[in-house]
Amino acid sequence: MENESTFVAPEGVYSVTEEHKPTPLAQHTIAAAPILYPTKISTVSVRFSVNKSTTSPGLSQLLGGNREKELKRVSGKEREDGQSVSSSDDPDDASPDASSTPAPDAAASPPAAPHEQASNPFSHNPGGLGKRKTAPRPKHNMRTTSSTFITRLQNADNINKALQSKQGETTFLFYNSSKTFVWTEAGAKLKVRRCYIAPACNPAIPSPQEPLARIYFSAYPTCHDVNLATVSPERIDVIIGFHTGDILWFDPISSRYGRLNKQGRICSSPCTAIRWVPDSPNLFLVSHADGTIIIYDKEREDGTFIPHEPGSSPPASFPPDGASSSSSQGEWNPLDSIYVTMPPWHPVTAGGPLPGTKPEKEKAAKNPVSHWRVSRRSIVDFVFSPDAKFLAAISEDGCLRVIDTVAEQLVDCYASYFGAFTCVAWSPDGRFVLTGGQDDLVTIFSPWEQRVIARCQGHSSFVCGVAFDDVRCDGRTYRFGSIGEDNKLILWDFSYGALHRPKLQIAHHQRMSMTSALSLALRRRGESTLYLAPSSALGAESPLPRFHPAPSRNEVAVVQPVVVKHIGSDMLTDIAFLPRGLLTANKQGHIKFWIRPLAVQPRHLRTQSAYRRASQTDAIS
Repeated sequence: MENESTFVAPEGVYSVTEEHKPTPLAQHTIAAAPILYPTKISTVSVRFSVNKSTTSPGLSQLLGGNREKELKRVSGKEREDGQSVSSSDDPDDASPDASSTPAPDAAASPPAAPHEQASNPFSHNPGGLGKRKTAPRPKHNMRTTSSTFITRLQNADNINKALQSKQGETTFLFYNSSKTFVWTEAGAKLKVRRCYIAPACNPAIPSPQEPLARIYFSAYPTCHDVNLATVSPERIDVIIGFHTGDILWFDPISSRYGRLNKQGRICSSPCTAIRWVPDSPNLFLVSHADGTIIIYDKEREDGTFIPHEPGSSPPASFPPDGASSSSSQGEWNPLDSIYVTMPPWHPVTAGGPLPGTKPEKEKAAKNPVSHWRVSRRSIVDFVFSPDAKFLAAISEDGCLRVIDTVAEQLVDCYASYFGAFTCVAWSPDGRFVLTGGQDDLVTIFSPWEQRVIARCQGHSSFVCGVAFDDVRCDGRTYRFGSIGEDNKLILWDFSYGALHRPKLQIAHHQRMSMTSALSLALRRRGESTLYLAPSSALGAESPLPRFHPAPSRNEVAVVQPVVVKHIGSDMLTDIAFLPRGLLTANKQGHIKFWIRPLAVQPRHLRTQSAYRRASQTDAIS
């Protein structure tokens, strides 16, 4: 029977086994600073060694093996380095760079030097192949910093012992709430905990999980992501974006951090979304409220950079790409192209000196790696395709844009049925893109077919979050979830073969973009579109060949909900699926972990890593 902590799905009963709530101090901080940005969730699974010696303390416990003595010396040196970083010797405001000298750890190696890279910013060693050098750690010690940007660090008692005692796979959860950022463990085994009020104690409702660390900032964290390519028991690379445009690279294991785009040096517009490039230890993308997406390298310093605006003549050192070169000849149309500004250290422009540029020794690679102007309105969110070759970005102008990340070109632009898109997700096999929007709909797009496959009706207000359940996606049937401002958690089952195809669907096919079809067809065969000509040079009849207007209701199939669950009274803000359950977050920073009914084996036969490897093999062949 359903209650506030359970709901029934076709596969069984989901129940809340764990909750994460703000502490009294955090609640006081939240009350002092109003909540202006939604709570977002990031998760990562870390596999700790199961063969540990109970007598050997420190970092060596986490690694084991015959290198125990060497690792003891390494961990001791790290602790000494951490103590030596004082607020007077190493103030945070003294330097904008984010990284220090390489530290001895087992993380994946960074990309090759710029002269070894191919002529695009996404060239890197997939999966961290090769170990020419170790990756550096963030520069500053969060425990001893004098920065006013970080106001307080609150760690759990005996956090080092707690981490050393972990065995097997552990899932860590990161989330923001007001001006705080929280690191905790998700899906831990339920323990006997004391309830808040003894007379009303209910053993069916778990008490909140205590966080491992809580960081208080002077600015609002708005977005964050965890690097899956470098995660290990010794380090977790987390990237955090703020409403001031600042970016923080943070390792919670060592409590070290580095700042990028400090005080908005490159872009002062609020960060709206941030993502690591899949399989890259260094590169990440940030979207801003001014309609731009900027590529960063966590190990580079901030450079002096001023992007040129569409319609103006670019300087010789900033040649635009093929898609944006036509913009200098006329007014830039964001429905037909993105406007790329390449810094002097961009892989394309770093091949040789240009007239009027600085000497080569002064042109060291810095941030940003590249700068994309995507829309005149705010970018709301973006996600990568599983093979990282494409990016789906949504904006307040009501458009979903598919961007070729290698060519740095717009592939297709889809209009919403009504209003702006608010959230986006890409399916594990790369076939479908989900969006939620202000039209109260969840829409399923097929990037390869360049059309809307179906719309999901069930919400009565704006949709706030969408996510695929990898465990219940097998390539034929797809399970995904959505949450909305109506406080509904809705689960959907989508089968492409079982959809009812409306009769008027042919009329939509006649609007398909020949330019986009050519581009995606080439990419699907593994060929390059780096030199794809601008749409104006292809003689397309449509004035906007990459733009796809929204089809009417009678042209698109409708998917009905499988489960509709009302959760609490505070507005829901995010949803994420884990192998053992799902997470929901609300505006007040209240996270619930809903455990699955049974231990279900993943139904899909190929993981995202398998898709990336297959894609790389296809491209090579």
